Amino acid sequence: MTQQNTTVRELIREQYGVLTTAEKKFANHLLENYPAAGIASITVVAQNAGVSTPTVARTVGKLGFKGFPQFHQALLSELQAKVQGPTQRRANWATEAPESHLLNRFSQAVTRNLSQTLSNIDHDKFDEAAKEMADTSGRLYIVGGRITRALAEYAFTHFQAIRERVTHMTSSSATWPHYVLDMKKGDTLLMFDIRRYETNLLRLAELAKERELTVILITDQWASPVASVADYVFQCWVEIPSAWDSNVSTMMLLETLIGAVQEENWPRTKDRFDRLDEVFEAARLFRKP
Repeated sequence: MTQQNTTVRELIREQYGVLTTAEKKFANHLLENYPAAGIASITVVAQNAGVSTPTVARTVGKLGFKGFPQFHQALLSELQAKVQGPTQRRANWATEAPESHLLNRFSQAVTRNLSQTLSNIDHDKFDEAAKEMADTSGRLYIVGGRITRALAEYAFTHFQAIRERVTHMTSSSATWPHYVLDMKKGDTLLMFDIRRYETNLLRLAELAKERELTVILITDQWASPVASVADYVFQCWVEIPSAWDSNVSTMMLLETLIGAVQEENWPRTKDRFDRLDEVFEAARLFRKP
């Protein structure tokens, strides 16, 4: 690929402006069913997209691949990466000869992740998403999965202090119908989903969209299937030399969103903070210096 750790989805976004109408048709078809729509022979891929084989070949070339086989392999590698468990993730880096202490390798990986994440965030989309989460005319729902529920709880703790009408949905999908029952047009759903993606989160996103909620997704570089229905998708780079993925870049993005939402309605937020401090004082929650 033209850039290390760059997904085909990102390459399409980067090169979309230079594609012809037919090439955009193929690109859009691939994005609608990503990456499965590209994992077949070039003839089948072209037929399914309703374009010619030469159109697919030209598009692949514009994305930086030497030919369709390399493009095909890149999509297969992404698909494999999406479903890797902790054992396979560790195997990916454990065979490499360590050049320095693990602390240094972690630091280097995290720094790369932060850089990749920041370079792929659309600032306008970020600002729009922050405005959606700051709009108290609708309720803000927050949910995460098996691992990302910690991020969801962290987000809830902060947003509950910043604004009213915030709901932290439990990580148990059996309770979700009760929340969905009260969802209304104008509400917002903030979701966290990283590999291995949870099928119940996709169904929740679909139910929310049926109720005309704005869905904001924070995911990894491969993008959760929820991305196919979300209004805003923010991809965070997560790979580190470990059996687990890192949440450093994800937390950075979340904390920046928290700050942006806080500033969106600062006078109201400040008043809420002041009143909250009065409650803390009355409850004697914190030790005085």
